[in-house]
Amino acid sequence: MKNDIQNPKAQEQHTPLGTGQCTLVGAGPGDPELLTLKALKAIQAATVLLVDDLVSEEIVAYAAPTARIVYVGKRGGCTSTPQAFIEKLMLMAVHEGENVVRLKGGDPFIFGRGGEEVEHLRAAGVEVKVVNGVTAGLAAVASLGVPLTHREHAHGVIFLTGHARPGADDTDWQAISATARRAKLTLVIYMGVSGAQRIQDELCRGGLDAWTPVAVIQNASLPTQRHAVCRLSELQSTLKREQLASPSVIVVGDVMQGLLALQESSQASRVA
Repeated sequence: MKNDIQNPKAQEQHTPLGTGQCTLVGAGPGDPELLTLKALKAIQAATVLLVDDLVSEEIVAYAAPTARIVYVGKRGGCTSTPQAFIEKLMLMAVHEGENVVRLKGGDPFIFGRGGEEVEHLRAAGVEVKVVNGVTAGLAAVASLGVPLTHREHAHGVIFLTGHARPGADDTDWQAISATARRAKLTLVIYMGVSGAQRIQDELCRGGLDAWTPVAVIQNASLPTQRHAVCRLSELQSTLKREQLASPSVIVVGDVMQGLLALQESSQASRVA
């Protein structure tokens, strides 16, 4: 296997469309056992894999020995391969007749920019298949034994990004807060660590109670997973105290009440 990135610009402009194909595959949150059977088959059949930064080496190891592996790191807050360059690489490999797998952490269509890649390839006349993966927000709360929805505590769930596209309008956290309070919704926030203070403040201003339970889960499903449970008003201070960093998922809502109560009871017993 080798990391072989070439300049695809000329290929995209001059190479006629070959017999290649492209599949966007969700690798899940990291634990290889959460990989779907369909994803595994696609990885094993690929001749070229374009692999995101958060995909574990254990999953990449399922690729055929002859497959060409291209690492195209994409992680918020870090130096990343430009999205336009990745899309050109995909198109170039398809033109060359390769069986291309774009391997993404989590699910390709949940903050994975899969929609952009599908649009780019379809505009070039390439049909794209998509294989879903377990998104980190699901794996994170499942690892704590907590649901995202509950008949008594949460009637729905909203997946949000805490990292807006440069130049785009930021999320209206106060409006989200008001909606979540009225409709009893769980908020699952990806890429929110760097903006945690603002998210905390705006959610409180929007109507969510400062005592609303929150969980932060880092490296969901991996052996290195860590988590902390706190009140909404304590989110930023908890992140600092526990030294939780990206990649982390922040989950806000009353579905965490039982877990928070158990933690506070345990802390009270230790003090007594």
